[in-house]
Amino acid sequence: MLEKVLIANRGEIALRVLRACKELGIKTVAVHSTADRDLKHVRLADEAVCIGPPPSAQSYLNVPSIISVAELTNADGIHPGYGFLSENADFAEQVEKSGFTFIGPTAETIRLMGDKVSAKQQMQRTGVPTVPGSEGALPDDPDEVIRIAREIGFPVIVKAAAGGGGRGMRVVHNEEVLLSSIQVTQSEAQAAFGSPVVYMEKFLQRPRHVEIQVLADGQGNAIHLGDRDCSLQRRHQKVIEEAPAPGIDDTLRNEIGEACVQACMDMGYRGAGTFEFLFEDNAFYFIEMNTRVQVEHPVTEMISGVDIVREQLLIAGGAPLSIKQEDVSLTGHSIECRINAEDPRTFMPSPGTIKTFHAPGGHGVRVDSHVYSGYTVPPHYDSLIGKLITYADTREAALVKMRQALDELVVDGIRTNAALHRELVTDSSFMAGGVSIHYLESKLEHER
Repeated sequence: MLEKVLIANRGEIALRVLRACKELGIKTVAVHSTADRDLKHVRLADEAVCIGPPPSAQSYLNVPSIISVAELTNADGIHPGYGFLSENADFAEQVEKSGFTFIGPTAETIRLMGDKVSAKQQMQRTGVPTVPGSEGALPDDPDEVIRIAREIGFPVIVKAAAGGGGRGMRVVHNEEVLLSSIQVTQSEAQAAFGSPVVYMEKFLQRPRHVEIQVLADGQGNAIHLGDRDCSLQRRHQKVIEEAPAPGIDDTLRNEIGEACVQACMDMGYRGAGTFEFLFEDNAFYFIEMNTRVQVEHPVTEMISGVDIVREQLLIAGGAPLSIKQEDVSLTGHSIECRINAEDPRTFMPSPGTIKTFHAPGGHGVRVDSHVYSGYTVPPHYDSLIGKLITYADTREAALVKMRQALDELVVDGIRTNAALHRELVTDSSFMAGGVSIHYLESKLEHER
């Protein structure tokens, strides 16, 4: 068991990790920027250390400072949360070399899955279905590139191998602009990710975004906790997530879950992870693996009863998985709305002081948030201020609870996207289930 964990993050996920640590009797160290001295987890941690000014590069991305605080406070583990350094293989390596436990996969695994080309090749070796594509980085020969594109069939999408967050990708609809589009994407990839390597895949027209949650202990044990649907997105950023994904046959769901478990076993995976897929015409196509805890992990916790962050901590401490696949029982339905400090129409950030914050409650309602009345949302970081989660026996009942919870939510002093969520949970297409990843942007564009 770990004895003291440094939480290398901020906001709601830092508070989430702190709570899991306290339940396990693990002492906590909060690192924070000067802008975040009033964060709730900073006040609740056993120790708190300021690591720099507000810019992330000088605080939450400052690896030497984080390692120094771990040494100063005698921490034995570092939890990266999500974002920031959570999928930085060099950071994970430095943590381990400095004598601390990185609460996540090995640096080698992060590198393997962080490169989309090597990740796709790994999935193909283990039998996880992938999108038809170039089977690796695009060659320099233009004629060969054109041949590959013709074999895949237009439209295609060109992606940066080291990309992420919706950046470094371009859809190409015809052969005439293929080579120029690849050159532009390579330049963008080099500037954004430090690598010009790109690959090509079939561009699916109306796919859904469905992902599989896994847990593995690196000791030969791995399980999956079912799927989530995260198709309601804007600019590749998820807005509403739910579990399980509506309208997917249980046999197919179990088959893809088992394939992901086998992939974990083959990689010697350790910790929590998520296999992300595009789902179209009743088929799954692997796109990437996130080697960390996800923002939307609560919906899986609600339907499975498994505390994912607790399992992360136990696995990092050397314990084998506490549950087996046959022990996993997925029941009911859960929905999560991401509450952001932003204008619900223009999506411009809305930092400032929250005069009044009232969290909804009641049976089947969960709020993961770090904010409180009087808290000032800084302008320096992601606009997420909380996650509103509901759970019920059926999807329809979970939606009813969500509508009521959104009506009860009070955030005065700043603007939030709660109004957009109130609209979406009464949208007829979303209520029917199974909308594509393009649905929300199309809806917003139509309403302008």
